[in-house]
Amino acid sequence: MRSDDDEALRAFVESRRTALFRSAYLLCGDRHEAEDLVQATLVKVVLGGRRHGRLDNIEAYARKTLVNTFIAARRRFWRREQSYGELPERAAHATDTDTGLAVRAALARLTPRQRAVLVLRFWEDLSVEATAQVLGMRENTVKSHAARGLAALRAEMTEELV
Repeated sequence: MRSDDDEALRAFVESRRTALFRSAYLLCGDRHEAEDLVQATLVKVVLGGRRHGRLDNIEAYARKTLVNTFIAARRRFWRREQSYGELPERAAHATDTDTGLAVRAALARLTPRQRAVLVLRFWEDLSVEATAQVLGMRENTVKSHAARGLAALRAEMTEELV
């Protein structure tokens, strides 16, 4: 029975790794950080699956683990600091007009919870109820985070595109 569980976990990792990476990239906005986030998530999923036996909904467990790992990493003090050896002489010009880059940059400026709600609701296409369950919050909280996050995105995108 243990080998069946291990095989199910292996199949899940192989089939969903790319989808988890896409969500992780939208959450953190950095390819290398997203890879680390997916790796940490999959380790937790595999260990959780082995510890608890059969997981009823491994997809939901992995998604919740991904979001919780992302939010926990953002709470760490050392993540807030960025040190630079030298300051730039002048600010870089915004030369890229690609809408996707502008949306990801605006998404990166949202709070981690707003970003998590928007990624789960609109990228993962989860319902309000499912998003609330994954994040462990009330449905009204999900709705307010979504509304505030979308308003902030619209404001930034209006400024960016004008």
